[in-house]
Amino acid sequence: QVQLVESGGGSVEAGGALRLTCAFVGYTYSGYCMGWFRQAPGKEREGVAAIDSNGSTTYGDSVKGRFTISRNNANLSLQMNSLKPEDTAMYYCAADLGGHCYAPTLSPSAFGFWGQGTQVTVSS
Repeated sequence: QVQLVESGGGSVEAGGALRLTCAFVGYTYSGYCMGWFRQAPGKEREGVAAIDSNGSTTYGDSVKGRFTISRNNANLSLQMNSLKPEDTAMYYCAADLGGHCYAPTLSPSAFGFWGQGTQVTVSS
């Protein structure tokens, strides 16, 4: 059974850093589209960062220059630096297991597998 398991969330002060990790359980990464999304209370799910089969990446405007997505055959990571209170949200890892990924996408509807989420809280 395919599972995505996030870890690394927590509470941090503004300006701090966190590293999120998404472990692939039940399959080995093989060039699929993968991404990080977040959802704050009362808001829609937002694309944060995504990566394609060739390692090309894309980022949401609000996190460009602060967050970095990376992956290997075992997990997907999100390095978050210079955190702001507005980064507070539940963060989700997602994967599209439909085949080769030609371009990264921040559209939630493109992803069929989701992790359970990990909470990130940034205080001012």
